[in-house]
Amino acid sequence: MALVSLKPVLDAANKYHYGQGAFNVNAVAQAKAVIQVHEMFRSPAILQGADLANGFMGGCTDFVHATLEDKRRGAKRIGDAVRAFGESASIPVVLHLDHGKDFESCKAAIDGGYTSVMIDGSSLPFAENVDLTREVVKYAHERGVSVEGELGVLAGVEDHVFAADSTYTNPLKAIEFFKKTKVDALAISYGTIHGASKGKDVKLRCQIPITIRECMNHEGITGGLVSHGSSTVPAYIVDEINALGGELKNTYGISIQELKEAIASGINKINVDTDIRLAVTRNMKELFEGRRELQTSVWVGEIYRLLEKNKDKFDPRVFLTPIMDTVMLGNIPNSDVAEIIGCIERGVKEVVGTLIVQFGSYGKAPLVSRKTLDEMKEFYRENEK
Repeated sequence: MALVSLKPVLDAANKYHYGQGAFNVNAVAQAKAVIQVHEMFRSPAILQGADLANGFMGGCTDFVHATLEDKRRGAKRIGDAVRAFGESASIPVVLHLDHGKDFESCKAAIDGGYTSVMIDGSSLPFAENVDLTREVVKYAHERGVSVEGELGVLAGVEDHVFAADSTYTNPLKAIEFFKKTKVDALAISYGTIHGASKGKDVKLRCQIPITIRECMNHEGITGGLVSHGSSTVPAYIVDEINALGGELKNTYGISIQELKEAIASGINKINVDTDIRLAVTRNMKELFEGRRELQTSVWVGEIYRLLEKNKDKFDPRVFLTPIMDTVMLGNIPNSDVAEIIGCIERGVKEVVGTLIVQFGSYGKAPLVSRKTLDEMKEFYRENEK
C-alpha cells in the first residue's frame, strides 16, 4: 500500500498504549532492513531521514555542509527507496523528516516523497517557533503530510543539532503550542540527550509527559508526544567494538526500563539512531577481522582503512563513502560490496527487532487507520476550518 502519514500511526500508539520506535536511515540498505524487520513483527514502521541524511544521500559526503540542492536530491532518493520496499509491504509505513532545519528543508522532504516532517524551532524564542511551525503545518497539511514540532531543548549532539544543556518543556507552553500551530506531534525535553554520551543512569522526568498528556485530554487536544535522544546505546555492542580495536569512551544510553516508564507516561514515538550506527559499525569491524582478504579489496578495502583511521567514530557515514553509489541507489556491483550490505542489514535488524519487542509495537499494524495522503488532506481541511 502507499505510505501513510505519521498521525494515524501515533493515534494508534496513544489509544492502545504502546511505544512506536522511529528509526533513522542513511542508506537504501537500511531502509530495506527497517521495513523488513517491522513486517516480520507485524509492527507499523516509522523510518526517519534526518535533514543532513538527505544531504548525505544527495551525494554530499561532507554532509554537515550539505546544500539545499543536496537535500532535495537526497530526499527523493530516500523517498524512492522507502516506496520501493514500503508500498509492497503489508504494514503501514511512514517516512518522516527528523530535525528539519527550516521551511525549505521541510518543503524539500515533502516534495521528495516524505509523508511526515519535523520542523525544529526549539532554539528560537517561543513566538518565532510558533510562527515557523505554523508555516510548515500549513504547507504540509494541504498535502496530507503530518508535522512534528519541538518545544524545549535537549542537550547533546546529533548532526547539526547541538546544545550544552537541557531546557525542560513547560507543560502549559506545550498546550499553547499545540493550539497555536495545529501540529500532529510534539517532541519534548524531559531528560533524554542526543548522541551516545548521555551519562550513567539517566532518570527521565516522566512527570512532564504525564502533565502534558493530562492537560491535552482536559483541553480535547489530540496529538503525539515524542522522545528524541532515546537510543539505548547497548553496552555489549560498545564492548564488542572496543574489543575489535575501537576507542569509544563514555558511551551510555537511556535504559529500556526508563523508556518503558516513559511510554506508560504518555510518550508515543521514540527516536533511535545511535544504536543502529553502533551495530552496523561493529558488524563491519567483525567482517574485516574475520575476512582479512577484504582489507585489501579494491572495492571495500578503503572502508577498512577508514575504520582503522577513525577508531573513536561509530557513524557508518564516516566509513561508507567509498561505496556511495550503493549507499544512495542500492546498486550492489559484486560480492565484496554485498558483504558490507549484509553488515548494514543485519545491524539494523538486530537493533530494530529488539526495540519493536521492548516498546510493544509488535502485532499492532492492523490497529492503524490506513488513510491515504488524499484522505488526510480532506481530514485536515475539515478539521482546521
